[in-house]
Amino acid sequence: MPLSDESELVARLRTGDHAAYERLFRTHAGAMTSVARRFFGATDAAEAVQDAFVSAFRAMPAFDGAARLGTWLHRITVNACLLKLRARKRSRLVPLEGDAPTAGAGGDTALSQAETCARVREGVEQLPEAYRTVIRLRDLEGLSTEETAVQLGTNCGAVKTRLHRARQALKTILEPQFANAV
Repeated sequence: MPLSDESELVARLRTGDHAAYERLFRTHAGAMTSVARRFFGATDAAEAVQDAFVSAFRAMPAFDGAARLGTWLHRITVNACLLKLRARKRSRLVPLEGDAPTAGAGGDTALSQAETCARVREGVEQLPEAYRTVIRLRDLEGLSTEETAVQLGTNCGAVKTRLHRARQALKTILEPQFANAV
């Protein structure tokens, strides 16, 4: 969306124009869902995107245009996902749906792959929040170091250091589990 169109859309959103909200949704829902799917399965991702849109609609008067609208919505979506993850951790709910591979033609391979995915997910959840976040942004969402730094409000050096430490911590958590599995 060209910058002039974006400015016009923001102005219309601030006046409460329902057509503008519909355009915002149609333009950005797909990208926001893609971000949320990197954190969750389909159901939880849809809920996180819904929460993100509600937050964005409420915060629209405060949007200052310093970032592009898509970037701002991306950050809101990541925050909505992180809030949902924190709430899940506090409530100790275990999701029944999962993104683990299902058994196929090579039943044993698929089963061990599903088990590996589950162990890695559990390992990531054991990390401190700052480490979980940087691993999700860099390794799961595929953001660049620069994009991750912007999302975290820090510099590239700090992202690289935190990511290295996060991966080392995850390795320390997972090594004993996989050493016993061989």
